[in-house]
Amino acid sequence: MANDHGIREHMEIIGADGVHVGTVDKIEGDRIKLTKKDAGEGSHRGHHHFVPLGLVAEVEGDRVRLSANGDVAVSFEEEEDGKQA
Repeated sequence: MANDHGIREHMEIIGADGVHVGTVDKIEGDRIKLTKKDAGEGSHRGHHHFVPLGLVAEVEGDRVRLSANGDVAVSFEEEEDGKQA
């Protein structure tokens, strides 16, 4: 299993620019599972998305900062089956 960086449930995930990307539900393998409330609209609404742990730059208190800006980080989100969201 990949290093989870000390990431815990309900931590806020932000991009390198400080923009909110999501909230941690839990770690699953080498990905962070986001809460459903951060799923977005349309076909993305009501189910979990995942962010690769490889995008984590650091953990700052109760925040997980990613190495990519928020608008770029969401393009890396995946569905449960690993396909791009």
